[in-house]
Amino acid sequence: MTAVDDRPEAKPTKSAEIGRARRRKEDQRLITGRTKWTDNIQLAGMLHLAMVRSPLAHATITNIDTEEAKSAAGVVTVFTGADIADIQGVNITAWPITADQKTPDHLPMPLDRVAHAGEIVAVVAARTAAAARDAAELVDVDYDALPAVLDLKEAATDAVLAHPALGTNKSAFWQLDSKEGGTGEDVDDAIRQAGIDGIVIEREYRQQRLIPAFMEPRSTVVDPTGEQVTMWSATQVPHILRFCIAATTGLPESKIRVIAPDVGGGFGGKLQTTPEEFVTLAVARKLGRPCKFTETRSETMISAHHGRDQWQKLTLCAKKDGTVTGLKVELMADLGAYAAIVGGGVPVLGAWMFNSIYKFPAYRFNTTNYYTNKTWVDAYRGAGRPEATYAIERLMDELAAEVGVDPLEIREKNWITHEEFPFTTVAGMTYDSGNYEAATAKAKELFGYDELRAEQQQRRDSGDPVQLGIGVSTFTEMCGLAPSRVLGSLNYGAGGWESASIRMLATGTVEVITGTSPHGQGHETAWSQIVADRLGVPFENVEVLHGDTQIAPKGMDSYGSRSLVVGGEALVLAADKVIEKAKVIAAHLLEANADDLEFAEGTFTVKGTDKGIGLTDIALATFAGHNLPDGAEPSIDADATYDPVNFSFPHGTHLCAMEVDTETGATKMRKYVCVDDIGVIINPLIVEGQVHGGLVQGIAQALWEGAEYDEQGTLVSGSFVDYTLPTAADTINFITDHTTSPATSNSLGTKGVGEAGTIASTPAVVNAIVDALRSRGINDITMPCTPERVWNAIQSAGANQSEPTPAEVQPHFQADSTNQDDPGATTQGAGQ
Repeated sequence: MTAVDDRPEAKPTKSAEIGRARRRKEDQRLITGRTKWTDNIQLAGMLHLAMVRSPLAHATITNIDTEEAKSAAGVVTVFTGADIADIQGVNITAWPITADQKTPDHLPMPLDRVAHAGEIVAVVAARTAAAARDAAELVDVDYDALPAVLDLKEAATDAVLAHPALGTNKSAFWQLDSKEGGTGEDVDDAIRQAGIDGIVIEREYRQQRLIPAFMEPRSTVVDPTGEQVTMWSATQVPHILRFCIAATTGLPESKIRVIAPDVGGGFGGKLQTTPEEFVTLAVARKLGRPCKFTETRSETMISAHHGRDQWQKLTLCAKKDGTVTGLKVELMADLGAYAAIVGGGVPVLGAWMFNSIYKFPAYRFNTTNYYTNKTWVDAYRGAGRPEATYAIERLMDELAAEVGVDPLEIREKNWITHEEFPFTTVAGMTYDSGNYEAATAKAKELFGYDELRAEQQQRRDSGDPVQLGIGVSTFTEMCGLAPSRVLGSLNYGAGGWESASIRMLATGTVEVITGTSPHGQGHETAWSQIVADRLGVPFENVEVLHGDTQIAPKGMDSYGSRSLVVGGEALVLAADKVIEKAKVIAAHLLEANADDLEFAEGTFTVKGTDKGIGLTDIALATFAGHNLPDGAEPSIDADATYDPVNFSFPHGTHLCAMEVDTETGATKMRKYVCVDDIGVIINPLIVEGQVHGGLVQGIAQALWEGAEYDEQGTLVSGSFVDYTLPTAADTINFITDHTTSPATSNSLGTKGVGEAGTIASTPAVVNAIVDALRSRGINDITMPCTPERVWNAIQSAGANQSEPTPAEVQPHFQADSTNQDDPGATTQGAGQ
């Protein structure tokens, strides 16, 4: 863990803050219980809501009897979809990926048909939350069950339709072809040639469905009683939410205020505009009273959007020596019951990342998106890039095995070298900077790669029942959704810009207003560091305001690792404008020519003299307005909006050692090392937390997590009893480090970090498990790699069928969180 320097006597100097491991400003109120979650909000006369949800995956609503519920103690009323149809709005799709995409209407509360279990069919308003929940049990709903399609491959046959009116389950087909795009050769020709004198590898991988398990369940409070309608919501996207409400309900945008108070995590799971937000708003407007809805954890899991859920078929071709010549990707993506706000585009985001860090001459990517009668799917930490990285990194291990070389050797043979940056890939992306060699060399050293390979061979030679596997994942990702023109060309419904304002207050403090909306990332701290450095003011004197559309009226919010690389750059532009405006006034006060002034460490000085004036003194003089240049306005405040010129491309090398008990299928993580290159680091302590949290989420997909439905469409993993979320006790002490290749697309040189750990870790873990068992003829295990699945794979590969089942065998090790290479190491939890 990086040491923290919080010395109060440390005075601000040039670049004193950027790169400093400061503790987060936000943590004091969080750890002392003085924060304000949405569910903490109490308003006079407020009613509490409970949602009545369909238990069926697909059905017609034939009747809803609300009379008994309405007469229950404490109940004010009960509404059905018909009661709020005129004002409830609609959940919109912001990214129709093709002009002919089929998109079913997604009403917050359907009128006559439900398309997935958990869909809202009625809402109870009562004086207490308990009364509302009790009365919800009294609402009697009659359904006529309809056939439900639950399997993705069955959905592709159209034998059963998720939405009969559409006539098909297919939402859209989207393709990127290097030959047609002019960035590469014909992939079919490359595969045919490799079939003659090279190597062709075809694999199919399953990306299981995951549930974003944020700490704070979603919650919404609406107050319709003032001049504006005010909504508090546990959301990642207050600005987008306000726009969607205005666009679909008829409320003027100027009459809507959305506030995201402290938000307890999101991981993409709170970037949705949710049915619950729209229903709460409609009920509050109907009754003219404040209303609150806070979901239970089981409601979160059944109705908040899910992530991943793809079948991936890949064909890789190469020369006999392992030089790659082509890659073809065919995806089937499950959207669930509806096209979410960017759900249809999530598979598309992977299109530019399957080629990863490798120099493929030919490439084609296809995705076909389908509807099923399951919970809708949208972005989950990484959004398309983890899926792509998993597939290509699994496939590169397969190529190494086919050629008979070390997995790192096959990657080095094919990756972009540091001398080749900037590099335009076969998918058309221009990677601006990177050094895969440096990150890999450092990771190998920290991991003890050669020593662990030697131990692995010794275990194989001795027939040890506990085999050692080493997993490799070398990755890059595109993050910081950008530029707006590029997004427009993809039919994305919004821009990639971000906004910031800086207010120089007369007393010497600074207010920063950002359009980004944090939910655990540490923006208040990191943004203070950026502004403190740029303006030369004390870190403690910077206050960051966010998450309120009335205080920060412009913004595109936080997701996709965009906040720093886009929002941080907007801060820099605003700070530079402050300096330029202050320079004019400084020149007047110093009786000097503005061209003769220098600005450093918060002070303007006349070149060659000790005559100067501080920025905060200028702020006070401007406030007074007594002695300003003719025509100058009495303000040095500034606004800026930044539209990035490119995505940012962090990268890294992750190495994982896994022990696999071949008699029980149990797995145990022995060691994990990651070296990430995220450009210039603003706060190492925050970065380390982000990396640790990301690692655990990616490892959890590999080993534990998976949303499972039964044949009727009921989510059977609808609680933490059945959905296996890891705790700190399930992980080990990770070894993290970094290399630095500054981004050239922004002045800070930063790249995204929030999703890096999740993107890279999943294939590293699975590659390690498969590596431990490859000598037994095993080249894949479907995630999550539970002991049962590992054991079954061993049996299917030809082990003695009379061997005992895992339950009958004493395991060779117990599952714990001890790092065998560092017995005294402490565990690290799931981070942020």
